[in-house]
Amino acid sequence: MPINIPNSLTVSRIIMIPVLVLVFYWPFENHKLVAAGIFGLAAITDWFDGYLARKLAQMTEFGAFLDPVADKLMVAVALVLLVEQHASIAFTLAACVIIGREIVISALREWMAELGERTSVAVNYIGKVKTTFQMIAIVALLALPEDTELWVLGVALTVLYVAAGLTLWSMVIYLRAAWKIILERQKRTGDALPEDLEEELPGP
Repeated sequence: MPINIPNSLTVSRIIMIPVLVLVFYWPFENHKLVAAGIFGLAAITDWFDGYLARKLAQMTEFGAFLDPVADKLMVAVALVLLVEQHASIAFTLAACVIIGREIVISALREWMAELGERTSVAVNYIGKVKTTFQMIAIVALLALPEDTELWVLGVALTVLYVAAGLTLWSMVIYLRAAWKIILERQKRTGDALPEDLEEELPGP
């Protein structure tokens, strides 16, 4: 493993995951606020390690692999913790959408990388906005105590539901980009897809 500052920050986010779970369930005073702080710190290091990797010219293949893995693990674990606390159909569906999307896009990127077209599913603007809403919502929901006023909780939940909607939107964008590449490759090889498959291209 190439040891440098960006990779060390990425590894630190993975180490924070069991700490987050322990703090979330450990019933000391303001433990949920501390859990929110841990997640917020992880979100900050996510931006910071990417910035340093570019600034210090320390971008590595290992870092490119581990960085998104660390992000997805942290978000998935945090959502699983929150699903227990906010046991509702809407919240569970939103969490499933966010986690499921990450699995689908990770598999899609791996597949496109095998085709030499990884850049066709690079992070887009909607994906960045989705991530921002997602991080804000999770930090807020982790920090809120059980006796939080309903309107405050409602605002935090609304932000998460908006993030879930943007998650679906960004997934469609990724799938359309990948589908376009697949059709172009089929045309170059002279093996056109059946018309019924071409009609399955997702809408905007």
